[in-house]
Amino acid sequence: MRVDIQGKLKLAIGTVKDHAAIGKAMIYNHEGKCFSDIEIAVVRATAHDNVPIDDKHMHQILFLVSNAPGSVPFLAERISRRLSKTKDPLVALKSLLLIHRILRGGNRYFEQQLRCSHISGHLQISTCWFFRTSNFSSDPCVSFLHKYAAYLEERIGWVINQAGKLEPVNVLSQGLQFKSYDEKWIDMIFRELPKCQVFIDKVLDCSPIHILPSDNLAQAAMSNTLKESFQVYMTYCEGIAALVNMFFDFTMPARALACQILQRASQQSQKLHNLYENCKRIIDNKNLEYPIVQIISMDHVKTLEQCSKYHSPILECLANKPTKLKAKGDQKDHATNNFSLSSALFSCTLETKISKVWVVFEDEDHHENFPCQQAK
Repeated sequence: MRVDIQGKLKLAIGTVKDHAAIGKAMIYNHEGKCFSDIEIAVVRATAHDNVPIDDKHMHQILFLVSNAPGSVPFLAERISRRLSKTKDPLVALKSLLLIHRILRGGNRYFEQQLRCSHISGHLQISTCWFFRTSNFSSDPCVSFLHKYAAYLEERIGWVINQAGKLEPVNVLSQGLQFKSYDEKWIDMIFRELPKCQVFIDKVLDCSPIHILPSDNLAQAAMSNTLKESFQVYMTYCEGIAALVNMFFDFTMPARALACQILQRASQQSQKLHNLYENCKRIIDNKNLEYPIVQIISMDHVKTLEQCSKYHSPILECLANKPTKLKAKGDQKDHATNNFSLSSALFSCTLETKISKVWVVFEDEDHHENFPCQQAK
C-alpha cells in the first residue's frame, strides 16, 4: 500500500499554520471579539485540507456578520488577505469557494455589501499573483484556480432576484420600468443578452477536463458554477427567441448588431453542449439537472443576415409570428422549444404566384389602354 508521505507532511505543516493564524487572531485583534471571531471562522473555513467548506463554519460566518454592522468590509479583507498570502492551491481554492458560497447563501443586503466591498477594493478575487509566486504554475489545478477566479469576477456582478434567478446587477437598479412590452424585450436583447454571453464565456473557460473525482474542492466549485450556468442559459434562450421574433422590426444598424449576437451564440451553443457532455462524465454530482442545449446553426445565422438586406412584408409577417413560451418551471422543454421560431423562419420557402386576371390602366398622356399582368 502506497503512502503519500509528502501529502501528509504538507497537511501537517498547513495545520500548524492554521493554528498559528487562529492564535494570532485571538491575541492581536483589537477590533473587538466579534471581528476576532470572524477572522478565526475564515481561517477554519479555508483550512489546509481537500475537504469542502463545512456548513457550520459557513453558518457561523453569516451569523457573526449579520450581528455586527459594518463587518462585511472586514470579512472581505480577511478573505482577500488569506487568498493573497497563501502558496497552497487548496487554501486559495477554498477562499474562492467561500466567496462563492457567501454570494449564493447570503441575503440581498449582504450580497450588496460584499459587492460594494469588491468595488471599493476591500475584496480582491484576482489570482494573478499566484502564478508569480507559486511553483505549480504548470499544474492543471492552478490553471483551474485562475479560471474559477475569473468566473467569480464576473459572477459578483450578478444577483439572485426574488424569483431565484440570476440577473445582472444593473437590471435590478433600474427597477424594470418599461413603457411597453416590446421595450422590455429590446432591453433584454441588447443589454442583458450580451451580458449572458460574457457570463457563459467565463463558464466555458472553466474546463473540467483535468478535474479528478478525488478533487473535492474543484468538484464543488464546478458544481456551483454549472448550477448557475443553467439559470443563465434559460435567460439566454429567452433573449435569443425574442431577438429572432423582433429581428425585422429593428433598424439596419440594430439588425447588424443582432447578427453579431447570433454569430457569437452559434459558437457558444456548440461549446456549451460539449462542456455539459464532458461534465456529465467528470463531475460527480447526481443532483445536477442539465438543460438540453439547442445548437444554433451558423447557416441559419447567415440566412438571416441575407434576409435582413431586403425589406419584405412577407418576411416581416413571418418574423412576427407569435410563439408560445413554456412555463418557467419546465426548463428542459423551454430550452428545447425556444428556437422553434428560428427553425420555422429558415425552413419556409417563398413562392411567387402569377395571376391570370387582366387589369386595364388608363394612360393620362395618350389616353390609350394597355393590358398588364399583375404578379402577386
